[in-house]
Amino acid sequence: MKIGIVTGIPGVGKTTVLSKVSEILKENKVRFKIMNYGDYMLNSALQGQYVSNRDEMRKLPLSTQRELQLIAAKKIVEESITLGEEGIAFVDTHAIIKTPSGYLPGLPRHIVEILSPRVIFLLESDPQNIINRQSKDRERIRSDYNDINVISETMDFARYAAVASAVLVGASVKVVNNREGDPSIAAKEIISSMS
Repeated sequence: MKIGIVTGIPGVGKTTVLSKVSEILKENKVRFKIMNYGDYMLNSALQGQYVSNRDEMRKLPLSTQRELQLIAAKKIVEESITLGEEGIAFVDTHAIIKTPSGYLPGLPRHIVEILSPRVIFLLESDPQNIINRQSKDRERIRSDYNDINVISETMDFARYAAVASAVLVGASVKVVNNREGDPSIAAKEIISSMS
């Protein structure tokens, strides 16, 4: 089983691109699973009554966030194993999380070593496109990512964090541009890098 981690800041279009990845892999009858790291963390956070919604997780104490990261990583690997040797697991997450205490690596050593990805993808887009996408998403509260300078800074930190994580497990890092209007281009680039 191969694991690819698809990262990007909120609003970059990870969910949309991974939906296209799913369509393409289904058409080609490839065994795969797409897992949202935040969903696994959120389920544990809700069970522990730490939060009432996903966006509150970024504001939890770092020790609690680290604990939730660890639980999520272990569950993701357990589920990935069921895909068998030829299967591909994609993990939708963030290389970096902006918190009140500063930037928190989304793939610190204890997590990336458990996941052991083949590739860490950095999905990027023009900062103004990200702001436009965020303004259309009424389901999320992302007021801490609504400034072009903050988005640019966060993308820079995400690159640094992805490379640092990749070094620990010998993974490659691939920057993929999510062009406005055609997420299938980014999806095909991600799939071809996992072959």
